Amino acid sequence: MEDTRIALVQMQAKVHQTKENIAKIELFVKKAAEQKVDIICFPELSIHGYYGGQNASVAEDFCSDSVKAISRMACTNGIIILAGMAEKDDSGNIFITQIVAFPDGTLNKYRKTHLGRHEQSFFTPGDELPVFATPKATFGIQICWDLHFPEVTTILSLKGGEIIFAPHASPAIAGERREIWVKYLSARAYDNTIYIAACNLTGYDGVKQQYSGGAIVVDPKGNVIAEAFNGIEEMLVVDLESRLINTIRRQEGKRMRDTFYLKARRPELYSELIRK
Repeated sequence: MEDTRIALVQMQAKVHQTKENIAKIELFVKKAAEQKVDIICFPELSIHGYYGGQNASVAEDFCSDSVKAISRMACTNGIIILAGMAEKDDSGNIFITQIVAFPDGTLNKYRKTHLGRHEQSFFTPGDELPVFATPKATFGIQICWDLHFPEVTTILSLKGGEIIFAPHASPAIAGERREIWVKYLSARAYDNTIYIAACNLTGYDGVKQQYSGGAIVVDPKGNVIAEAFNGIEEMLVVDLESRLINTIRRQEGKRMRDTFYLKARRPELYSELIRK
């Protein structure tokens, strides 16, 4: 990994206002490019807004004008963009998808693999856990509920992931966002020697829900190194230093605290984890 500058956006995304949401995304992208950000991450369903019962009517395929607009922004501004959409495939299945748009025009995606109970009536889960290589770092994505499943973070780390981007759509009624995040995001980061960078929708969705906002970055030792919990639309820019993670991942350190725990795993003992 090389030192990497990231931006996390907490924004209001209204259902049925796709064009307005995309225009807002573009403003943040331009601001991030001015600050020489390498990767910018927007919340879950930031393009279409989050509301299960309404997402079927606004969902788009991956060749849509919305996806093309995000790709153009990445190319024009020289920045990697992660933006959330309701994606509809040829069979009519709807996924909670995070677009991954690169400055060279390459488009990729991650489909949320673990759906909350209220999401299962409206969305289809994805079935792949990809990592994405950039000139400076390799990253994976876990969307909101995904972060409650430790195995996913471990798999992404074992695949070479150095950063996990964690876009959320967590409503205010779920509780105090910082307090909740620190409990398990720190554990995921520490156990897997990985950076975790989370952001959330904020404000009213225009239909039903109020979102609490929030953005946080946890380092590979589980320490919170940056945060923003102001309840407003804003962008948190953070420089991720490579020295710590490289020392551990490359096993350059001689101290116990420089151990990459995943290298000492004994998978032959873990068969009970995959029993159905």
